[in-house]
Amino acid sequence: MKKGEVRSANGRFRFRPRLLEIFNGRYGRAQLGNDVMAGVTVGMIALPLALALGIASVPAGVETPFPAPALGIFTAIIAGFIISTLGGSRVQIGGPTAAFIPIILLIIEKHGYGGLMMASIMAGVILIIMGLAKMGSLIKFIPWPVTSGFTTGIAVAIMATQAVGFLGIQSNNPAPSDFLERLHWLFYHLFDINVPTLLLATACLIVIIFWPRLGFRRVPGSIVAMFGATILVAVFGWQENLGIATIGSQFGSAAIPARLPQVSWPEFDWMMMRDLIGPATAIAILGAIESLLSAVVADGLTNDRHDSNTELVAQGVANIICPFFCGLPATGAIARTSANVNNGGRSPVSGIVHSLTLLGIVLLFAKWAAYVPMAAMSAVLVFVALRMGEWHEIKRLRLMPRSDAVVLLTTFMLTVIFDLVIAVEVGMVLAAILFIRRVSETTEVSQVLESDVLESPEQLMNGKKIPEGVLVYRIFGPFLFGAAEKMQDAIERVEVLPAVLILRLHLVTAMDATALNALESVIERFKKHGGTVILSGLHRQPLGMLRKAGFIQVIGRANLVAHFDDALTRAREILSADAS
Repeated sequence: MKKGEVRSANGRFRFRPRLLEIFNGRYGRAQLGNDVMAGVTVGMIALPLALALGIASVPAGVETPFPAPALGIFTAIIAGFIISTLGGSRVQIGGPTAAFIPIILLIIEKHGYGGLMMASIMAGVILIIMGLAKMGSLIKFIPWPVTSGFTTGIAVAIMATQAVGFLGIQSNNPAPSDFLERLHWLFYHLFDINVPTLLLATACLIVIIFWPRLGFRRVPGSIVAMFGATILVAVFGWQENLGIATIGSQFGSAAIPARLPQVSWPEFDWMMMRDLIGPATAIAILGAIESLLSAVVADGLTNDRHDSNTELVAQGVANIICPFFCGLPATGAIARTSANVNNGGRSPVSGIVHSLTLLGIVLLFAKWAAYVPMAAMSAVLVFVALRMGEWHEIKRLRLMPRSDAVVLLTTFMLTVIFDLVIAVEVGMVLAAILFIRRVSETTEVSQVLESDVLESPEQLMNGKKIPEGVLVYRIFGPFLFGAAEKMQDAIERVEVLPAVLILRLHLVTAMDATALNALESVIERFKKHGGTVILSGLHRQPLGMLRKAGFIQVIGRANLVAHFDDALTRAREILSADAS
């Protein structure tokens, strides 16, 4: 095996980090300068997001090795560096994302931060297995109603969690995690709103939304809002005078240490691992979907093509290593990746510089983080939620096919009212059912008539006489378990069974075990009445499946023919033998 390659059970998997491409002699000084500038810019963009995501992911009162803001920063630095170094995309920027917030809160609520560390490591292992098994391309086949449903549900859940900080409500009775109970709690505490906090959060949100429209695209609006709010709170003493909460007042003056954490080993609880299989799988699936979707978006912006399986392995390694450095689950971030491309980033060097930029900020300016108002952090996440929600799909529900609308609404409601684990599990089942239905709808079982002309000469029916006592059916499309019932129904509608049934399968590209079982039932039925079934035009996959199942001996080698002409010849031989 050559260096840089890993073999999997499904054949050869080549581990090809795109960072190696900078050593091919085409990477020049000009591109290095563009990548460095893009990396610094994205690092500035990632700073308020990392802080906000760390705060939003850890409920108040939960014991963690470092304050919540530090967890987000550590994740952005470590995961961002690993994903850029090992990933299969040139421009992917990795780190914590808003999509993980509901599932992280669920895990921490039930199992504490130690449970989150275990779940993240388990998710990393699952991602690596998915990459080695070459499942990167399969993630793309998850129906859009499923991803749209839980993406919009996550957006609503994030806004619900940030409502307390956005409104400045301070209460000895913390807000419950359940969505409906939280709505009731917010309604009960409407008179406890801190108006200055609400005004500051609204101003920050307005700045974030409208700043790019002023033409200052190089400097992100979230940075302007965060630094502006921090200066106002620090200079005018709004924390003491107006009761505006800051990171320092909530997490202490050393909310972000001016160093990276030491390695901390999680305590593995085998009983807890059993309970975390579902949440870990949800993290892995979400991470895979978001990272590969981000890579696809980046491909469109750069006219490049990412390696999805290498990307999954890199995501898995990042999620395994991050918990050892007090990190959170991580994946590719669409907004940061797009910003990287738009600012000139064209290689993984920009992603590495983004991580080093965040590290430099931590080492040099960590002490100033205590003055950042919580209202600004809430505004950043509310803006992220507004951007990530597929609100236009909600408006188009009446125009969608009914099945798609039901899937989207079901996934959305499960995500909001219950939790993301249930939504992902049910959503995947609904996706499978939707796929089965679509496949079965496209597969046709029809009787062949002499007027048919849509075939090659040897398969053509037009002008050829079907002998009396012979019935011909054609199956068009994948012959899978969703379509097997169609064939059985078509045969059962035949009142008098003929002496010979010809099943034309030259338009069948794939067959599964359920279809094979249905085919066997038809053959047994014909054998009981002294009839014969002939299969014509089998492709490689269906033929290989019949051979492996020992089905050729059941039907008889002579009854497997290459073309319809051969099938008619074989039918006449059977009829002649029966007559004699």
